[in-house]
Amino acid sequence: MKTLLNIIWFVFAGVWLWLSYMLAGLIMCILIVTIPFGVASFRIANFAVWPFGRTYVDKPTAGVGSMIGNIIWFVLAGIWIAIAHIGTAIALAVTIIGLPLAWANLKMIPLALFPLGKQIVPESAARPLMPQASTPTTSRY
Repeated sequence: MKTLLNIIWFVFAGVWLWLSYMLAGLIMCILIVTIPFGVASFRIANFAVWPFGRTYVDKPTAGVGSMIGNIIWFVLAGIWIAIAHIGTAIALAVTIIGLPLAWANLKMIPLALFPLGKQIVPESAARPLMPQASTPTTSRY
């Protein structure tokens, strides 16, 4: 199912989002100071082109530098890429088949706004990091 969703995503949203992240990355790499933003943009571009089966989690080592970098990123590129995600989500939500894709697009907005201090991992690797729902246990008595 992930492969099918990724193929549909690639055709209807992935290519356009990949291009927007790559453009933002290239613009950021022009200046020496913003190269870390360009690297983050290229990393997210690979996630945006094929997102199903992967997710993002907070890096445990992220600190104040990531927070300051995220504020700068938000102003320079984050808000514009988030708007691209919203526009793509609206276009995908027009059809019933596109609703899961639109939802996936909306879930990527926090990463688009604040990418520093995050890492992209397979969903299977992220499950131990996410809080588990409590399951009822059977009593011995």
